[in-house]
Amino acid sequence: MLALGARWVPILGAEPETGMGYQVATVHLEDGRVFDRVVIVGGAITSIRGESRIPFDETEIRRIVVTHDKPD
Repeated sequence: MLALGARWVPILGAEPETGMGYQVATVHLEDGRVFDRVVIVGGAITSIRGESRIPFDETEIRRIVVTHDKPD
């Protein structure tokens, strides 16, 4: 799990939930990598489709876009 800091509160708070208590987003990193179907619960990234762990830290995140693309 990766807790997100206060920087992301207004961005995530402005978007509706994908489901009860969670959002699904795409995360864009500073180095150009993009991760789809990122599950965010209570201000923390809890999982990423196809990844066994979170392969980045918060300082690497450039942008988070809530997409509501539910994981399979």
